Amino acid sequence: MPEIPAPYLAAAIVLVKIALVIGVVMLHVMYATYFERKVIGHMQVRMGPMRVGFHGLLQPVADGIKLFFKEDVIPAEADKGVFRIAPIIPVFATLSALSVLPFYEGFVIANVNVGLLFLLAMSSLGAYGVVLAGWSSNSQYSFLGGLRSSAQVISYEVAIGLSLVGVMILAGSLNLSDVVKAQQQHRTGMFLFPQFIAYFVFMVAAFAETNRSPFDLPEAESELVAGYFVEYSGMRFALFYAAEYIGMIVMSSIAVICFWGGWSLPPALLDAAPFLAAVPGIVWFLLKLYIHIFLFYWIRATLPRYRYDQLMSLGWTVLIPLALANIVVTAVVKFFL
Repeated sequence: MPEIPAPYLAAAIVLVKIALVIGVVMLHVMYATYFERKVIGHMQVRMGPMRVGFHGLLQPVADGIKLFFKEDVIPAEADKGVFRIAPIIPVFATLSALSVLPFYEGFVIANVNVGLLFLLAMSSLGAYGVVLAGWSSNSQYSFLGGLRSSAQVISYEVAIGLSLVGVMILAGSLNLSDVVKAQQQHRTGMFLFPQFIAYFVFMVAAFAETNRSPFDLPEAESELVAGYFVEYSGMRFALFYAAEYIGMIVMSSIAVICFWGGWSLPPALLDAAPFLAAVPGIVWFLLKLYIHIFLFYWIRATLPRYRYDQLMSLGWTVLIPLALANIVVTAVVKFFL
């Protein structure tokens, strides 16, 4: 049997990794919608989906089939080319961000040394799809949603970037695998405790970055009907919906990797319960990821939507000053210790 050349073998391994990651993530996206409806339903003393399958387990499948067969309506006055392309941009941006996330030791599609910068770039790129959708629809509601999204991204992208600078200082690297390894050498096993302020800033900004409640001002059903995608239907609407949930997974993964130690456990916990070391790292990563995704649901069911001026004020007068103060304190402590 002829030996497979090394470049072809490496390319095949990368393609398998890409297919595996996208497949698992899209399965999570499908059932994230189901569990969100279930969780919020129980928080509001309701049952949530119950009719399609056992306890509604096939509801995401039914929703997908319905969206696939719905008519794809394009407004007569819309810029049709941009209107068609806009939903694809945030999906590709969020899926591209998955390529640099190490889900457990040794499993990463692209182990690049500027992983954190790449993630920030991809999260910014996704906003272009929202802005273009709002502009190309030729609707006042869509246009206002797009404008809100552009201003929101400018505000909260700064906060997210600054919140991660403290992590970069402590880890001494932008490589996400190195960030996890640096936390393994830290006495607490994670950067959550020394970087608690940065973690708070990151999580609040992540809600705004993904247009999730209480910062879902670009959609704002009570004011803008559905905001930037009010004119979309069928699979194009489903693409925006999928991009939002992939964004939730990406932001939660960044929080797990940069603040919660990734796939590893704190040394003190392993010393107290050595049998936990036998559990695969991917299990701990997913458990931490699910905790963060549940937080998105919990906040949506708990907090009302902010006014737009409150949203902008929070970003520029609270989160960014907090992130800058954290950078200064972290740098001083790192220099002297």
